[in-house]
Amino acid sequence: MCTELRAADGVRIEAAYTPYAAPRGGEDPHSRTDACTAGGEAQPGALVLAHGFTGALGKPALRRAAAVFSEYAAVVTFSFRGHGRSGGRSTVGDREVLDLAAAVAWARSLGHRRVATIGFSMGGSVVLRHGALYRPGAPDGYTPSTPDPVKHGGRTGARKGDGARTGNGARQGDGGAAEPADAHADAVVAVSAPARWYYRGTAPMRRLHWAIQHPLGRLVSRYGLRTRVHHRDWNPVPLSPVAAAGLIAPVPLLVVHGDQDPYFPLDHPLSLAEAADPEACELWIEAGFGHAENSAEPALLHRIGAWTATRIHAAAARPHHGSRESAAGTRRTQGSGRPPEPGATGGADRTEGTDG
Repeated sequence: MCTELRAADGVRIEAAYTPYAAPRGGEDPHSRTDACTAGGEAQPGALVLAHGFTGALGKPALRRAAAVFSEYAAVVTFSFRGHGRSGGRSTVGDREVLDLAAAVAWARSLGHRRVATIGFSMGGSVVLRHGALYRPGAPDGYTPSTPDPVKHGGRTGARKGDGARTGNGARQGDGGAAEPADAHADAVVAVSAPARWYYRGTAPMRRLHWAIQHPLGRLVSRYGLRTRVHHRDWNPVPLSPVAAAGLIAPVPLLVVHGDQDPYFPLDHPLSLAEAADPEACELWIEAGFGHAENSAEPALLHRIGAWTATRIHAAAARPHHGSRESAAGTRRTQGSGRPPEPGATGGADRTEGTDG
């Protein structure tokens, strides 16, 4: 099922819905765990997938991921603004949080009481920011125009009056349109996500910045990569992924990263996990894994699907005690079976990352 959504600032977003495909040859393990109903039938939870820069819901990699994840829950895919058949222009992770919020709200409107977000690369930064900006049970929480919460109250940062309610229960966003009132995530998965904005420490990221910031690069993005990029710089600079990671708990958070990622070295996932609440976060460093949905093998996607389904279908999904352990400056993680090599970071470049 395909549809057209509207982000809070009015941008048109293409989206698609893949129903839950019950496991073959056995009882549906989720049939008794989600009590919400639609048309009199129990509805399992839903997973909302957020693609990377230059991706779209019709790209083979995202369709492959959606097919795997549909074995664990219903799946919503969509194209960020400036991508695919969606309107607008890409802001490379800033206002894309409005697109994700619209997709999550649509999943809930279809009868799914519990919804998880899974983001790849740029989408990973967006699900982290969305998890911090849209808090469950906090109608007066953040909107995308709220100042950096680190500068306004520490961990919670929400201020009374931010995100004023409209008459229909929606929230007024920075674009002047009503934001969806029920757009929070019940679990968050960030795959191959940057920790910091403006990172240029790798050759692929330097090429990406040229494609985003240079007029000729934006022409290449538009006609070569079929991605329309906004020409304006961020103002203000949005909440960084690493700052957002510390605001997501008690919602469960999974950070997945490859030790062969050509865009973001291991200091990015380590920084995200360090900033997150250790009682709610897990970190997987995957041996041999490259970058985002294009490199994700079915085995990894199945593991992510199983982890996420457990959190959204379990009666008590929060808080979750993660698997992180620190010792002598290294972090033991799932996936690789070994801690990262000491010093496996992005070097001395102090600039921060957009996305690959």
